Amino acid sequence: MRYFLLWIALTAMLPAWAQSDSIKTATSQPDTLRTVIRNVRGSVAELVKNKRVPLVGATVLWLGTRSGGITGADGRFRVPFHPTVRQLVVSYVGFQSDTVTVAPSATELTLTLRAERTLQEVTVSGSPGKIDQINPIHTEFITQRTLAKAACCNLSESFETNASVSVSFSDAVTGAKQIQFLGLGGQYVQTNVENIPTIRGLATTFGLSYIPGTWITSIDVGKGAGSVVNGYESMSGQMNVELQKSDATDKLFLNGYVNSFGRVEGNANWSKPLGKKWSVGLLGHASTLRSELDQNNDGFRDLPLYTQVNAVNRYKYSSERVMAQVGVKALYEDRDGGQLSRLGNLRYQFGNVTKRLEFFSKIAKLYPEKPYKGLAFVVNGVHHDQTANFGFAPYNGRQQTFYANLIYQSIIGNTNNSFKAGLSYLLDDYNELYRTIKLLRTESVPGAFVEYTYTYPEKLTLVLGGRVDFHNLFGAQFTPRAHLKYNLSQNMTLRASAGRGFRAANPFAENFGYLVSSRFVVLTKPVQFESSWNYGLSLTNDFNLLGKKASLVVDYYRTDFQNQLIVDIEHPGELFFYNLNETGIKGRSFANSFQAELNVQPAKRVEIKAAYRLFDVQQSMGGPFGEQRLLPRMMISRDRVLVNAAYALPYDKWKIDATLQWNGPRRIPYMREGYVHTTYQAMPTEIAPSFYNLNAQVSRAFRSGWEVYLGGENLTGFRQTNPIVAASDPFSARFDAGAQVWGPITGRMVYAGFRFKPQN
Repeated sequence: MRYFLLWIALTAMLPAWAQSDSIKTATSQPDTLRTVIRNVRGSVAELVKNKRVPLVGATVLWLGTRSGGITGADGRFRVPFHPTVRQLVVSYVGFQSDTVTVAPSATELTLTLRAERTLQEVTVSGSPGKIDQINPIHTEFITQRTLAKAACCNLSESFETNASVSVSFSDAVTGAKQIQFLGLGGQYVQTNVENIPTIRGLATTFGLSYIPGTWITSIDVGKGAGSVVNGYESMSGQMNVELQKSDATDKLFLNGYVNSFGRVEGNANWSKPLGKKWSVGLLGHASTLRSELDQNNDGFRDLPLYTQVNAVNRYKYSSERVMAQVGVKALYEDRDGGQLSRLGNLRYQFGNVTKRLEFFSKIAKLYPEKPYKGLAFVVNGVHHDQTANFGFAPYNGRQQTFYANLIYQSIIGNTNNSFKAGLSYLLDDYNELYRTIKLLRTESVPGAFVEYTYTYPEKLTLVLGGRVDFHNLFGAQFTPRAHLKYNLSQNMTLRASAGRGFRAANPFAENFGYLVSSRFVVLTKPVQFESSWNYGLSLTNDFNLLGKKASLVVDYYRTDFQNQLIVDIEHPGELFFYNLNETGIKGRSFANSFQAELNVQPAKRVEIKAAYRLFDVQQSMGGPFGEQRLLPRMMISRDRVLVNAAYALPYDKWKIDATLQWNGPRRIPYMREGYVHTTYQAMPTEIAPSFYNLNAQVSRAFRSGWEVYLGGENLTGFRQTNPIVAASDPFSARFDAGAQVWGPITGRMVYAGFRFKPQN
């Protein structure tokens, strides 16, 4: 209640304060320098053979300030007019910076940067990942240049050089990958594709592999509570993935990949204009692994055999006043894991077939004479069908989802005071059957939201948002969120955030790896919704280190759960799902995350990143058994260190990249033979050791548009010796392929591939 009252008070007071400040600004300046009610829009590009090619991730700042932004996937930007400064500085790695004077009446700028030296064989690529300077939410912008530092075959493999997101296998059989963010699993991160919630529900299991890396133009990784505009499920963070558009400058892009484990894949992106206003785009992907791999000779495939076919067909309409997109996505994937084929028909087999069909539509009403104003309507529909078997245990799952979001944005008096408001609707229909356990759930959630933004130029941005959702199962839920960005100096920025999030958990989809076992599954009571508060602080400082450009980012975030689905594998042979406060005794669950990251350019075309991350994640366990003991959460490394070094010759003719990670010890379940857990027995603990992991890649670009790359993952060769318990007797009561996986299950892997963009 105190948070609700505080939010109401701030919301009531701020518009008056903001209006007062804006009046002072307007009346204390000459007419030509008054706070205007417009944004400056434009595009940044380079010329390749007399053709404009967008530059993704170019920095656009008002001269002598930190006010501005960066260009998006299409090379476009939008920045608020500055009340006093008229010079706009545009910069990009490898190009000459440019300063332009912006007339008070200007609304659209077309900017072209020149390379440091003019050569014919210029290769275009995005700039390295950086913190979005204008966004009040702590957001890291991952561009195509960063993604190209690794093979990046799908979204789960897009974070190898990122210190904030960790990716690991969830078990030793299914091949599913999971992320950790702020000390919590990926289900607590709202993952959107082009601002549509996508990797959620039944797609949580394998969804990270459903988005090929070559389709991605950029990824925004936001820490803490996200914007209320995109929904209520953001609890620890929010990621938004932008895909190649149908009006992309590159009309054709091809990619081929093969690795030493036998994985082969191909990707094709194609776009074409259909007249002046329409364009069409196709994104295609096919990949397969048909070679059985058993590096530790335990009789189980280290990776499942699989085949995936994935495609997107999209159309775009663009005019002065209307912009619309419509498209269809389709996916088919077949996985076959478990024991080797030579063991015959009685082998333990894991199989999974996923069929997914998705429709999306976006329509935006534009107001050229009032560029701060807009109306958008987003619609998305999903049919997800999944069948699996874990030995002799069958699983069937079906999810049907309908999502709609209506967003209106405008200003209050001037652009110092802006707002977004709208209505949303989410319908989820789940039908799951595992063995004899049937989970049926239909969620119908209409909602309304408003988000107010106050900007004091060069100093302060404050965002206050709130939404009310009327959940048919959990009742009315209020979700307040607040974000603050304050420029302490020209080079130092402080950000703070606080907010609530809630979601309905999906026990099976989010814990698929634990089902690859002989554990008896117990849901003690109906699963309640999960809810939490997240609080965070971050400090960004740009400075010179020994005369070279450098930046330091330090952040701390805490997530406090009011309720959480507890996944209890402490009891050998049993898998318990229960609610944090199920017995009426208040349990605790929290995650503390601290991270420090240093980026420096010690020499021309050399970039070095060094980061340290610390997690303190604990939760109360054993409530239904009368225990309620606060324990460190399993499979979470307390410490992690990442060092990345990259070097590129002029115009990215050659690029070399290497990333070394150290993952600290972590708690794992006690699985010693003969151990029986009882309420009165002190719970023993087992700690997995730390390990190093080294990835590297070298690439060579050619004038013709071809690029070849060669790389390796886990070059240290470290892997778990025996990740599967009782692998020799998979139908026994001790068999478990998920509870003991804490590190790599495959050793050194080498890959090679090519990329091709025709030179027009």
